[in-house]
Amino acid sequence: MVFKPGPELEAMRNACRVAGLVLNEVAAAVKPGVTTKELDDYAAERIKYYGGKSAFYGYRVGKLKYPCHTCLSINEQVVHGLASKRKLAFGDILSIDIGVILDGFVGDNARTVAVGGCSVEAQRLMDITETSLYKGIEQAIAGNRVRDISRAIQQYVESHGCSIVREFVGHGIGRKMHEEPQVPNFVEPGIGSALLVPGLTLAIEPMVNAGRPEVVLLEDGWTIVTKDGSLSAHFEHTVLITEGQPEILTWVLPKPSPLRV
Repeated sequence: MVFKPGPELEAMRNACRVAGLVLNEVAAAVKPGVTTKELDDYAAERIKYYGGKSAFYGYRVGKLKYPCHTCLSINEQVVHGLASKRKLAFGDILSIDIGVILDGFVGDNARTVAVGGCSVEAQRLMDITETSLYKGIEQAIAGNRVRDISRAIQQYVESHGCSIVREFVGHGIGRKMHEEPQVPNFVEPGIGSALLVPGLTLAIEPMVNAGRPEVVLLEDGWTIVTKDGSLSAHFEHTVLITEGQPEILTWVLPKPSPLRV
């Protein structure tokens, strides 16, 4: 969606701020022994507290309706992990994806965190994925094209020996969760690429595997896992294209932004 300065843009900022707050709160609640169902319930409670509703709960894909308020993906799970009675264990990594609808606008963000602590391999994967997100955001400036974001992410990830999931990409966002344009984390030669203009809002979200890029869908119809069983990480922000530097709408203190926004 392309916003003009005014009340709609402020409403979008509010929705993104709530999404960022809830992500911070859920991430802070992650610890060994907690179940993903407990985290999902907590997220639902916090979203309601701020006056919003989950952008994921009841989301339709064909005949399927997403049954959880969040996407909580553990270790080799890439995205769309379903909340359950599974207890998190020390050394797991958990990708937390939070989408919030507030006053008709959608904020979307994700982060992968360690459960108590993790291996050097897992920390390296998370660091590479998070840094690749900001490499992409640095290219989210008016006059560039989506492929400039995609190229920056792909080059950083692959230069560090990791792989990018191809089946799932970032997207435009605003009044709906998924809007045009798509924002791949890789460049497809010969494919057109949308121009970035002031007011455009994008959900930029690299999904990175420690091993090969191939993924498979589990029998639950939602959970995506790495085909080779390797670890996967996921980081996401909703970003506003401006006349100058990009504005990260889902960035919420106390953690300082790595970009001057």
